[in-house]
Amino acid sequence: MRTSQLLQGSSARLRHICLLLSVLCCGCLASQQIVQPLPSSSYQSIDDNQPRAYIFPDDEWFNWGASIIKDEDGKYHMFYSRWPRKYNFTSWLTHSEIAHAVSDKPEGPYKYLDTAISCKGDSEWDKFTAHNPKIKKFDGKYYLYYIGTYADLTEEELIETAKTGYSHKNWKPLRENQRTGVAVADRLAGPWKRSKKPIIEPAGPITTLTVNPAITQGPDGTYFMIIKGDKPGTTKFVRNQALATSKNPDGPFTIHPKPVIDTFDTEDASMWYDKNTKKFYAVYHAHTHIGLIESEDGYNWKKATPNILADKTIMFTDGKTFKPQRMERPFVLLDKDGIPTFLFVSVKKGNNTMNIHLPLKWPNPKH
Repeated sequence: MRTSQLLQGSSARLRHICLLLSVLCCGCLASQQIVQPLPSSSYQSIDDNQPRAYIFPDDEWFNWGASIIKDEDGKYHMFYSRWPRKYNFTSWLTHSEIAHAVSDKPEGPYKYLDTAISCKGDSEWDKFTAHNPKIKKFDGKYYLYYIGTYADLTEEELIETAKTGYSHKNWKPLRENQRTGVAVADRLAGPWKRSKKPIIEPAGPITTLTVNPAITQGPDGTYFMIIKGDKPGTTKFVRNQALATSKNPDGPFTIHPKPVIDTFDTEDASMWYDKNTKKFYAVYHAHTHIGLIESEDGYNWKKATPNILADKTIMFTDGKTFKPQRMERPFVLLDKDGIPTFLFVSVKKGNNTMNIHLPLKWPNPKH
């Protein structure tokens, strides 16, 4: 009798484990079906660090944080961060600028056109660096959101800070002084008029800084922003995502008490409103994956299904894989019907960085 009971118990546990594995595998398959592999020919850009369709590196600059918009003529405009390799990767905090590249296709190849926002601002808040852009069009005008910082430092001190990195005494004030602002233009070619002050300050569920903004407009005309800051009351380095709203695309934005994400460490949101499903969506990057969350009203957020869009491995059609050390700054490009078509990510391995453009096969919202 005891032997029979043990066998029955073991069988039940085995069925439970098999069911759990099948659920996990289904989730993995769902995410793999959405994020498509890259053509095998694009792998050469990883080897030789030259731009091609789907991959956008640069020999002289660290490329990072792409945000893309399609113009009336059908061309795709990429706004992205770049900073000089000669000052090391950590010069993103001291010497980043917002560059502008153009392509006939969303996957590229993209060609550098001009620098939209220089690394030196006229206002106190963005005296140094222009980083992590988001490009949007609202009511016939273009809005280029970005982050900047300031400190009473000479150019020589900035270079020294950049080359030393996180341990330099100037790093802390430069990091903590980071804020989000916006530049406005009538055309994607500019000229861009930069805001004289930040459009949002830390409050509620975030403290210290306001960086890496994500913006969309809701169906009632409200502008929603997801913004990153430090998590209050923590002794360890933990980042929170807050929700802010405004009646105007250039702010000021007011942060709401309830965080978007505060149960695990995330950053780099990219958000949109889907008129088909009548939901808000946002992607983010965590330590192990690129994730997806959703909201019915823009204020209350939860994990979407699937929650994990991609792990941090780039797949190719011939079976090759590329595993970067860092994979961040997800941005979702929508087509004319509001369907996600590409997931843009920034990756780093060794001393090379690049923006990678991953094609998506998004589920039909009508099914």
